[in-house]
Amino acid sequence: MLLGLLVGKGSTPVDDWFQTLGVTHPDLGLLLFFTDGRVTLTLCGIVAAVAVFQRRWRLAAATVITPFLAVMAARLAKRSFGRLKEGAVCYPSGHTTLALVVIAMAVLLVGATVWAVAVASVVLVLAAVGQAVSYHYFTDVIGAWFLGSAMVCLAIWVARLDRCQPRRRSASHSSLAWNS
Repeated sequence: MLLGLLVGKGSTPVDDWFQTLGVTHPDLGLLLFFTDGRVTLTLCGIVAAVAVFQRRWRLAAATVITPFLAVMAARLAKRSFGRLKEGAVCYPSGHTTLALVVIAMAVLLVGATVWAVAVASVVLVLAAVGQAVSYHYFTDVIGAWFLGSAMVCLAIWVARLDRCQPRRRSASHSSLAWNS
C-alpha cells in the first residue's frame, strides 16, 4: 500500500529506465512468457493435481484458492490506486501477482530447498523484467511482489502449512499437521 501511495499516478525515474530498456531491446518482451496466463494456470493445475495425488489437501486447496484471491486483490488495488499506463490501470501487476503466488505454491509442493527457491527467484526476476519493459512500470511489478508475498503468507498461515509437511503424525507437529 505504501509503495502505491509513494509512486502516485505517474512513472518514476526507474520506471522510465525500464521502459527505455524495452524500447532499446524489444526482445526482452519474450520474458512475458513467465507471466502468461496460460503458462501460470497450467503450472497451477499441475501443482494442485500433484498435491491432491500426494493427499496434501491443504496445499491443494491453497493452490486453487490463493491465486484467485490474489488476482481479486490486485484488481481491487488497481481500482483503488488508479495509476494508468496507456489508458489502463496498472498498479499492481495482476499477472505478476498471479505468477508469484503460483510459483510460491510450487516451491511449497517441492519443498523450500535452496535450489527450488533459487529457480523460483530467477523465474520471478525474469518475469518482472518482461512486465517492466512492456505492459507495466517496474514499480507495478514490485507492488505485485509485495501483494503476492502477502497472499502466500496468508495462505500458509490459514492453511497451517509448514516447512515439513509430514505425511503421518510426528511428535514435532500438531495432530492436524499429518493430514495436510
